[in-house]
Amino acid sequence: MSRGPMPGGRNMPRGPKGKFNPKTFGRIIKMLFKFYPVMMPVTILCILFSAVTGAMPAIFQKMVFEDIGNFVSTGDWELAKRTILPKIFILIALYIVSIISITLYNQLMVFITQGFLNKMRCHMFETMQKLPIKYFDQNKHGDIMSHYTNDIDTMRELISRSLPSLLQAIVVVSCVLGIMLYYSFWMTLVVLVGVILMAVFSKKVGGGSAKYFMRQQKAIGKAEGFVQEMMSGQKVIKVFCHEKECNDQFDKVNEELFNDSYRAHAYANCLGPIIGNMGNILYVVVTTVGGLIILSGIPNYSISTLISCFGTVIAEIGDKLNVALTSGGIKVLADLPDLLVNALATCSIGGLSIAVMVPFLNMSRQFTGNINQVTQQINTVVMALAGADRVFNLIDQKAEDDNGYVTLVNCNVDDEGNIIETNERTGRWAWKHPHSDGTLTYTLLQGDVTMTNVDFGYEEDKLVLHDVSVYARPGQKVAFVGATGAGKTTITNLINRFYDIEDGKIRYDGININKIKKSDLRRSLGIVLQETNLFTGTVMENIRYGRLDATDEECIEAARLSGADDFITRLPKGYQTELSNNGSNLSQGQRQLIAIARAAVADPPVMILDEATSSIDTRTELIVQRGMDKLMEGRTVFVIAHRLSTIMNSDVIMVLDKGKIIERGSHEDLIAQKGTYYQLYTGSFESE
Repeated sequence: MSRGPMPGGRNMPRGPKGKFNPKTFGRIIKMLFKFYPVMMPVTILCILFSAVTGAMPAIFQKMVFEDIGNFVSTGDWELAKRTILPKIFILIALYIVSIISITLYNQLMVFITQGFLNKMRCHMFETMQKLPIKYFDQNKHGDIMSHYTNDIDTMRELISRSLPSLLQAIVVVSCVLGIMLYYSFWMTLVVLVGVILMAVFSKKVGGGSAKYFMRQQKAIGKAEGFVQEMMSGQKVIKVFCHEKECNDQFDKVNEELFNDSYRAHAYANCLGPIIGNMGNILYVVVTTVGGLIILSGIPNYSISTLISCFGTVIAEIGDKLNVALTSGGIKVLADLPDLLVNALATCSIGGLSIAVMVPFLNMSRQFTGNINQVTQQINTVVMALAGADRVFNLIDQKAEDDNGYVTLVNCNVDDEGNIIETNERTGRWAWKHPHSDGTLTYTLLQGDVTMTNVDFGYEEDKLVLHDVSVYARPGQKVAFVGATGAGKTTITNLINRFYDIEDGKIRYDGININKIKKSDLRRSLGIVLQETNLFTGTVMENIRYGRLDATDEECIEAARLSGADDFITRLPKGYQTELSNNGSNLSQGQRQLIAIARAAVADPPVMILDEATSSIDTRTELIVQRGMDKLMEGRTVFVIAHRLSTIMNSDVIMVLDKGKIIERGSHEDLIAQKGTYYQLYTGSFESE
């Protein structure tokens, strides 16, 4: 495939629009301490100790150089050994402890990192289970999958490597800066000017990198979503010979990813070498300036010299005050300002020495090296924050609203007709309805569903259903027919509360479904969708998905009822045959039969059959229809079917057109009316 124009050409994006949220970094830190309140402080202490130890050699180096200077002037080797060797042994001991600290915090970070990612994935998945169906309708599944793989993985490097490196670099820079100020103000000023220039450059380059890393993460999700969609639709692509068009579309998506990734890494990869060479230039400048200061004899102002002068001045002032207090002379106190000026003037401040200059050069290298280490982490940090923003965006999605308080409970009915709640599975259910006055009422679950004057639209100001009223009494079979897009499936989605209505009322056994807890509402409904979804596992496990506490015998009976038992027993391992990839080793009709068995084992009082037999051939349909008739006995059933032969025996048939019910009645009544249903039926009959 051709990549198209190279970066810099006309097709390159002019500039990113998105910016990453700076609060994301703090949110990650808070979550780390929340998940690991003990391990995180221990890890930080180990990092701090190893960082402080890394700044110590400069102090020991200066002291050793001073000792060597004394040895050169006195020639006393024994004295030099007594002063130099203990310092060396102390430094070695510190390094040994530092190695232990580094090993410990690295092991802790491995555990913390993998544990954090594990908890984040679980947190995301738990959140995703609570999201409304609308979220999955509006977002590509491949893009959602990218949150669990690519976006989460970007946070791994941040936590395991970048955070410890950044913390260590900050501590080392702080310690080294303090030591440099203690030794020489002039030399520290030279280093700080160089570092400020490096920081300005890093901000400019790093800012551009951050913007494009945000775009890269979005482009990755878009590309993965496109690939997932193409994989799912391979048969359609090949049937319509759409391969070239798919390649062209992928080239555009891939080109966008390439451009954003190129810009992001072009900024990030050039930053490290440039900062490193700026550090080398700064090293040369520090050496040159230090040499000039030594040759010119400029006084070396530093914290140590100021402390020394301050001590001298305090001593002289103390002597004068002592004289004034003992002699009672007021004139001595009046002369104190002049004495202070003279004391400061006579304070001896020496020049910069080799003993300071040599370790100072190493400190400047260490200082700029750690600054460079921080810039090297910008790539990882920005990628992680971009991925974390997308992860937190999923986690922060508003969960599906559920203000229901009416629950479904097992029950018995005594001889007097009283409903008694029980914890045992009895096969009978009741709605447990708590009231504001503290009382409880129980309503037997019968499957009486009514919709009154319902309006609904998936988008605001775009109604799909207009003033729809449906009355389904217990045990009735209600069928919906109409053209595609008329609103048939939408009605069943509203009964399940996959979406909430704009206006009107939906009541279940006389209870407003908004008062019923969604999980309990859906547990009372069995549904067979037009699109069959089978999960990785055995045939038995897929049937048991309808009711997890169902026995093998109950699952087999449900399969017999639906007509699936015949082909299941002929599979290589029968009910223990493994299914994968949505049951790709089965025919579409066989997958639908298992889905019907899954609904049958749930044994709900209300069944929703959304084109349940659309994927089954005519011969198999006769087998399924007999099972469906048994399944529908005593239940309220909503049927959506294009094959009118499957709904002829319905108690009520409703004809929908553009979201409105235009006809309703039994099959015979609608045929007699010779309206829309009559035209659909006679046309279907002629086609068959």
